[in-house]
Parts: sequence; structure tokens; C-alpha cells
Amino acid sequence: MEKLNLIKEFQTIFETTEVPRQFFAPGRINLIGEHTDYNGGHVFPASISFGTYALAVRRNDSKIRFYSLNFPDNGMIECQLENLNYNKEHAWANYPKGMLRFMSEEAGLSIPTGFDVLLFGNIPNGAGLSSSASVELVTGVMLEGLFDLKIDRIRMIQLGQKVENSYIGVNSGIMDQFAIGMAKKDHAILLDCETLQYEYAPVELANHIIMIMNTNKRRELAESKYNERRSECERALQDLQSELEISSLGQLTSSQFEQSKHLIKNEIDRKRAKHAVYENQRTLDALEKLKQGDLEQFGQLINQSHISLQQDYEVTGIELDTLVEAAWKQEGVLGARMTGAGFGGCAIAITQKDQVESFKENVNEAYKKVVGYDATFYVATIGDGAKEITKEGVR
Repeated sequence: MEKLNLIKEFQTIFETTEVPRQFFAPGRINLIGEHTDYNGGHVFPASISFGTYALAVRRNDSKIRFYSLNFPDNGMIECQLENLNYNKEHAWANYPKGMLRFMSEEAGLSIPTGFDVLLFGNIPNGAGLSSSASVELVTGVMLEGLFDLKIDRIRMIQLGQKVENSYIGVNSGIMDQFAIGMAKKDHAILLDCETLQYEYAPVELANHIIMIMNTNKRRELAESKYNERRSECERALQDLQSELEISSLGQLTSSQFEQSKHLIKNEIDRKRAKHAVYENQRTLDALEKLKQGDLEQFGQLINQSHISLQQDYEVTGIELDTLVEAAWKQEGVLGARMTGAGFGGCAIAITQKDQVESFKENVNEAYKKVVGYDATFYVATIGDGAKEITKEGVR
């Protein structure tokens, strides 16, 4: 849906001739570094061209009206500035409401009036490309723009995570909000999730593209298995701490892990810890390979990441494995892996530009044969982070 159409939609829905200001926050993929964030390691995300649009105008009273083109059945959702408590009946609108509440109450920013806002997202639902963080950050930049607020971007990102943790009640890390808030065109971000130290890395793919492959299986298992994996890693860490002075698995090199892995009593915990340590090392190596322009080796690291997630961390499943293994067999593919929490959602592949159509056809054929339905394919363009698109309608 074009932005011009969105302006017309806004004017129709809110019965106005006023031209709204427009804001956008992307979704994200993680190139490598999976399940490392809560183990004190590094992640390597980049923003994508799919995301969430917010079109808004200020009102003269304290009423806030939310409307989403993605959830028209919810209709217009209304609340007052004076009451920003979580309300189950407000469904998706709790994400922008939480952001509004924390920016005014926690950050002490002045939001003197209400507003009308239309949201539209083109991130595939349930794909694990971080649509909730995209909604949080587009709300953040919208409030910043509409009310001329001064807020540090990292602070806004932290408030977005707090909305997930304290307002919505999801125990997630900071990677999604950070990737969306700090993204830079044609770059990925190497991020230490503990210290928030980060470094941009150019993603110069020359005659290759990043293909997102959506299993079209929602990640219903992810939450329970996610908590299980966290506790397995915590047990492994406690065992290692009987002799090592470390506070996270991410502090170990792979050779240090090999010397000390006998301390981990349970074999499954040992496998989980091995993934966390080796994946962190792969993520650091990936940064170096990209800096050197060595896409072949970067692709190899991506492949190794998937194998580790499949065999040591056991979070892939038949859908993701089928997609990735089919991708590996295609001409011009440098690497492929699952991305996100696992058990459904998406995988990514780095493939040659001139092989895109045959790649989609061949991989989908292999996938449908095993799984019984189609996958969906998107070419990912790495863009900037959350921002205002225009101040005065479409330029």
C-alpha cells in the first residue's frame, strides 16, 4: 500500500482534510547470533524494508484515537491521556499505549494533547520479524515528532523493551528495539546486549541479495521452549562457575569452553552451552569477514549457525530445516539459516541476484513436497531505523 493511499485512508477514517505527518519503523532480521543475547553474547541484526507506518495529527483535547488497517475488526480504539493503563480489550493498541505511558511517565516528557493515529504494517504476521517492536518504535518517533520532544534514541529503545517486559508481560531482550531504533542503511549492527556497546558493519553484497523465507508456520512453541533453553543455559553456567570466574557464557572463547565443558553435569545442558559459546564466536567472526568483504566465509558461518541451532540447541523443526536444506542445494547460494526464536517463523539465505526466481521456485517446490503448503519469499533491503518520513505529507 503506497503512502499516498495511506493519507487518503487516514482522511477517510478520521473524517478530516488535514494532511497527517508520517512515520516509519522497520522490522528486523538477525543475520547471525541466535539465542546469544540472554547468554551475554553478541547479536548481528539489520533492519528490513518491511515495517510499520504511523500517520498522525494532534488533537485539541486529551482523546487518543487509534486505528489499524491490519486489524479493522477492532475498529476505532479510544482512550484518554489521563488513563493509559493496560486494557485487554484494546488489543494491539496496548503497544502504542504502553509507549505513550512510559515516554510521559518514565521519561517525564510533556505530551499535552491527544492525537489521531492510523497504523499500517506490512511485516508478515507471526513471521518472527519483530512487528511488536516496530509498533513501539514507530510510536516513539511519532510522539517525538508530533510533540517536538527531546529524547535520546537509546532511551527510547529501552522504553520500548520496557513496554514488552512490564506493560505487555513478555520476557524479551533488547535486540529487536535496538535494531529497529539504531538501524543504518546497508549496515548490520554488532551489538553486545549486556553493555549495549555496538558497532556498524557494512553489508556489501555486490551481486547477492538476502532472501527472507517465511515458513508460514506461526511460532506457537517458541515461548515455552525459549524459557526451557534459558534455564538449561543457566544451569550450565552455574556448573561452570564451580571453577570459573564468569558471569555469562558469552565470556568464554570456544577453546576455554572445550577445556571446561566437563564441569557441566548434564549432557543436554552441555550442548546448549556449546551453542551459546560457539555462536557468539561465529558472530564476532562474521563481523570480521564482512569487513574484509569475504562473503564466502560469511556464508559458511551462517551455515554453521543453522547446524548448531538444529543439533546443539534443537530449536529448528521440520519446516525451517526443510527450507534451509533446500536453499543450500541451490546454485549461487552462499549460506542459509533459521533466524529468530525458531520452531517456525523465518529463515534467511544469501543468494545471487540473477538466481532469485529459480531459487524461489526450487526451494518452494522442495518445501511443499515435505510440509504440504507454500513458503513465502521476500527480498530484504537493509534500510534506516525508525524515523519521520515527511513533515508535510508526501514530497
